[in-house]
Amino acid sequence: MPLGITIVGLGPGNPDQITLEAWRVIEGASEVYLRTKRHPSVSALPKGTEYHSFDHLYETLGSFAEVYEEIARAIVALGRRPQGVVYAVPGHPLVGETSVWRILELAKAEGFAARVVAGVSFLEPTATALGIDLFGGLQICDAMALAQRRHPSLNPDVGALIAQVYSRQLAAEIKMTLMNLYHDDHPIRIVRRAGMEEEQVCELPLYALDREDRFDHLTLVYVPPLARPGSVASFQDLVARLRAPGGCPWDREQTHLTLRTYLLEETYEVLAALDADDMEALEEELGDLMLQILWHTQLATEDGDFKLIDMVQHVTEKLIRRHPHVFGDGVAENSRDVLRNWERIKRQERTDDSASMLSGVPRALPALSRALEMQRRAARVGFDWDGVEPVLAKVAEEIDEFHLASKGRDRASELGDLLFSLVNVARWCEIDPESALREANERFARRFAGIESHAREDGVSLEGMTLEEMDALWEEMKREEHS
Repeated sequence: MPLGITIVGLGPGNPDQITLEAWRVIEGASEVYLRTKRHPSVSALPKGTEYHSFDHLYETLGSFAEVYEEIARAIVALGRRPQGVVYAVPGHPLVGETSVWRILELAKAEGFAARVVAGVSFLEPTATALGIDLFGGLQICDAMALAQRRHPSLNPDVGALIAQVYSRQLAAEIKMTLMNLYHDDHPIRIVRRAGMEEEQVCELPLYALDREDRFDHLTLVYVPPLARPGSVASFQDLVARLRAPGGCPWDREQTHLTLRTYLLEETYEVLAALDADDMEALEEELGDLMLQILWHTQLATEDGDFKLIDMVQHVTEKLIRRHPHVFGDGVAENSRDVLRNWERIKRQERTDDSASMLSGVPRALPALSRALEMQRRAARVGFDWDGVEPVLAKVAEEIDEFHLASKGRDRASELGDLLFSLVNVARWCEIDPESALREANERFARRFAGIESHAREDGVSLEGMTLEEMDALWEEMKREEHS
């Protein structure tokens, strides 16, 4: 039977950390194929063995993916020989070695043996250099993979180790990604050549990561956990703790229905913070709203209805499915195309073909918001005016009909039509009618409070003032606002 493929690990860089088993395999082979000669242990390997490397592929191929695919196919081809092949890689063969996993996949498909000889990975000497217990939890990721993300897929309450930060440019890219999750001054540590005589560990703030200029393939970055819990997982655990036996009696009594009022209240408080353009308040109110979301998620988890992961997976898949122009071969030249595609895909997703496209607009929405959303959905399929002028003409028509209506019920109906038409004007002018009316309410309250204040200063009551006097104060309030 052919010897097949033997894959050995060369350890993290210190030749003393090559395992005895790996040494004997290399020593007993007539030739060994190295993924790269750019590894400190290579110079100390047994003499008398012929060594080949794939370093030339890094210079000639366009991506790491192509390099590793080419290496894997070459090793599998060599493994078909009667004498098989020995392939040596840095560290442990199954830790961060893409080519090894591809080799194992191809070998399994072809039905011949592939043996992995374990080695010391970069993790053990790095943990020693950092003085951390790996059993306490550690996330490991590749620097290139992290740099390609807009937001890191990391839990900030658990330490993270970023491997192969081989250049200053790559360090700059991962810094920008990490700063979307961590504060700019979050302390990090750079580890160079862990386990070797030249080992270095330096601590610096995240924002200064790329100000260092000594990076190579043996450089790692360690991101410690946050000093205070800051992950969604920790937040959900807190909610679960409040609901658990021995938790809060009030929290344990809540149901989806009893929490409904709080969900609505927190939503409006978020809107108030947005209207005030108050980012500090928005931070707090979004946290309160998120608490409500996690409350309902926890209740659903306890009842066996769904879990947080189900909710996230569902909305993630929906977003990807409805953005074919980003994640597929769809085309959208502008926002209007995007919205039309969105509605088309939503219709395709419906299980009830007879349902109206407006049936998904929640009845619990405030009336102005519901009117706006229904008009938007109708417009996406072409049920719309050609411009704002006929919309304004429709408003004038509805005003006339309101004047002509004689009975209370008729007038209420005509007033509803008028309000609906005004919402259409807002849509055409890209104004949120709910926010516009809310801001008008605030202006009225503010100006009326000003009238009350002036009246008190003058020693008179509002009841004792004429409409003309109050109107004059009203205009004064308006001038003060604009001054």
